[in-house]
Amino acid sequence: MRLIKPFIIGIVGLFIVITLLSLLIPSKIKVSRATVINASVSKIAAQITDLKNWKNWQPLFKSDAAVITFSTPSNAANAYCDITYNNKVTHLQVTAIDSSSIHFLLTAQGEDVIENEISLTPVVDGQVQVEWKALTILPWYPWEKFYGIFIDKLTGSGYESSLQGLKDYMESK
Repeated sequence: MRLIKPFIIGIVGLFIVITLLSLLIPSKIKVSRATVINASVSKIAAQITDLKNWKNWQPLFKSDAAVITFSTPSNAANAYCDITYNNKVTHLQVTAIDSSSIHFLLTAQGEDVIENEISLTPVVDGQVQVEWKALTILPWYPWEKFYGIFIDKLTGSGYESSLQGLKDYMESK
């Protein structure tokens, strides 16, 4: 009993220290990727604001392994699509669309909701900066907060490949 009591106190103390440290980590994690595309804002906007057009450039939408169902219409606020990939369903819900951006929520089974925005900013003649921003709001749990440290490394490459697919598609037209 004399050996077990200090061990339990040590484990509880370690858990409290880790929890307090995790409270110093922000609960809102933003991942942002951008690229410059040689195309007009209106042509790029037509691709990003209509979910059915995502099959032209977004890698997951181009995949034969994914089953995607779209709402009608697919290019308005509250439009959505359900993506079934590897026996997981991901729900993409458009919250707002304007002439230079689309805002949407991405909800996957067993994961946090991710607020996304793809925005278009004219840079110089015939070039547009396309930026994909994703905001993840983490719960207070220590393991979730420490996971937040690695979100950029885990998800950033997916945003980069999507933007590269959009760039390749738009510049090949």
